[in-house]
Amino acid sequence: MDANSIKQKALDLGFHKVGIVAVDEQSPSPQPLQRWLSQGYNADMAWMADPRRQDIRQVMPEVRSVISVALNYYTPQAQSTEPDKAKISRYGWGRDYHKVLQKRLKALATWLEAQGEAISTRIYADTGPIQEKAWAQQAGLGWVGKHSNLITREYGSWVFLGEVLTNLAIPPDRPHTEHCGTCTRCIEACPTQAITEPFVVDANRCIAYHTIENRSESISEEIAPHLQNWVAGCDICQEVCPWNDRFAQETDIEDFQPYPGNVAPTLSELAQLTDRDWDRRFRASALRRIRPDMMRRNAKASLDGPRS
Repeated sequence: MDANSIKQKALDLGFHKVGIVAVDEQSPSPQPLQRWLSQGYNADMAWMADPRRQDIRQVMPEVRSVISVALNYYTPQAQSTEPDKAKISRYGWGRDYHKVLQKRLKALATWLEAQGEAISTRIYADTGPIQEKAWAQQAGLGWVGKHSNLITREYGSWVFLGEVLTNLAIPPDRPHTEHCGTCTRCIEACPTQAITEPFVVDANRCIAYHTIENRSESISEEIAPHLQNWVAGCDICQEVCPWNDRFAQETDIEDFQPYPGNVAPTLSELAQLTDRDWDRRFRASALRRIRPDMMRRNAKASLDGPRS
């Protein structure tokens, strides 16, 4: 099938970037992931070791092509520097990106299946055992930077990724080359030294992991003093990236504009957040992954320690 018509359809549906990978020829190597797992850098995220993540045919045996897409989610509001203000990662400021991506992915997959009776598809939006960033680099969308996020020339690293897997053989794009050069700003800026070497992040030391995925009652003494008021994710490595400084541009997707109160809530209000208030405040938000007790824990950890 004509690759250009598929790409144009994806752009018409609102995706900002789209590329195609031929599974037989361009599948990303599983070795970097295997090495990362062997070092225990996935912390308590056991799902990262799912063997399907290393072999896409275990996800969809008949897959021949991966259509990789990206949505720019950047909005120009700045993180507050006030000492009593909490910081929430940009990805969580607006509507749940899973819902936004899935609606467009489903439309693309439905259209693709309508092009022939034997065409089959599966879609993923950060919800399955797929190496999304590796596939996106193979599809030519961008490259995985030293902070382990995908960087695009047009939007920096402020992008959400999704995939349509299909049994169609589609002419592929060239993989993207890496353009971090000698820059080490993200490595130097990380307050917990979570980037152990270029392109490798140890989740055990990552603020984003501890504020989103860590289910413990408290945040470790190694990490808590360095939170710098982050209560939901962490954007430090992205904020210092020159590609973001030079090329970030405001998204045209209204759903990604921040909800009132998500940009700079106070630490004290989040530390006392009731379950009911949490449910009302973070409805239709990706931040619902952070349970109310975790949000309170994160805010209290910042209140108890040094603040930005």
